[in-house]
Amino acid sequence: MKVLIDTNRYRDFCSADRQTVDWFQRAEEICLPFVCLAELRAGFLCGTKARSNESVLTRFLNRSRVRVLYPDEHTTHHYAHIFHQLRVQGTPIPTNDIWIAALAVQHDLYLLSRDRHFDRLPQIPRLN
Repeated sequence: MKVLIDTNRYRDFCSADRQTVDWFQRAEEICLPFVCLAELRAGFLCGTKARSNESVLTRFLNRSRVRVLYPDEHTTHHYAHIFHQLRVQGTPIPTNDIWIAALAVQHDLYLLSRDRHFDRLPQIPRLN
């Protein structure tokens, strides 16, 4: 199973949440969206353990099964479709989460997130 992780599930993993650790251990590949990487680093800078947190993140990113996903032209089409779908449904979600959803759809990944607003996108397989 290949998973795309949201910022909250990376934090759960670092906190040794049993279920999250199990999903990470079973995953064939763990993908971290570029926006989550940015959110994590922004959070680190606002906290008191920036160096320590960055060190842990660097070790995580250097694992062979982990990769950061960046958008490309195809991602923008998925983003546009999801944005439109949410607008028609009248169920907007944060912009960063639309990027996450677009990457999940584009790369056919299971999404690992605690955010319930992703439930508004039934085309994305979820691990809660």
